[in-house]
Amino acid sequence: MVKYYKIFIMKLTTKGRFAVTAILDLALNEADSPVTLAEISKRQSISLSYLEQLFSRMRRVGLVTSVRGPGGGYRTAIDSSTLTVKDIIISVDEQIDATQCGGNENCQEGGRCITHNLWASLNHKILDYLESLTLAQLIEEQKNKTGEHSIYFAPKKINMNIDKSKLATL
Repeated sequence: MVKYYKIFIMKLTTKGRFAVTAILDLALNEADSPVTLAEISKRQSISLSYLEQLFSRMRRVGLVTSVRGPGGGYRTAIDSSTLTVKDIIISVDEQIDATQCGGNENCQEGGRCITHNLWASLNHKILDYLESLTLAQLIEEQKNKTGEHSIYFAPKKINMNIDKSKLATL
């Protein structure tokens, strides 16, 4: 009997990962005063100009507010218990898509490929998972820093009976 552990990793672009990282940093540090992008940039090693682009988008959709003047910066605009990771990623126009065709159903010579439903279903599972995670959960995990990943999604073990003699003929 052979045990297989399969993990399908969908890579988010830098835009989505940095948006989540930056807003988590903001939420962790905004208690007494607004947080500047320069502070986030320094702590998270994200370029200031990139943060400016991300926060401009997040401000437009209402995830953050800006405070002008001396002592200005940014604050979160939505309660962390209702703001989801999905909201953050979508706010910066990040696309999460496992299909080859971008959901257009034209990946097989202009038509729909035979595995389209599989990848479209995976998209829904990923989005459901990201929607189940709130900024408050991420904040709590950072504050606890127990080493245990409370939001980690553990893949299921798959046990398969494989006839190795048949594999040799492939």
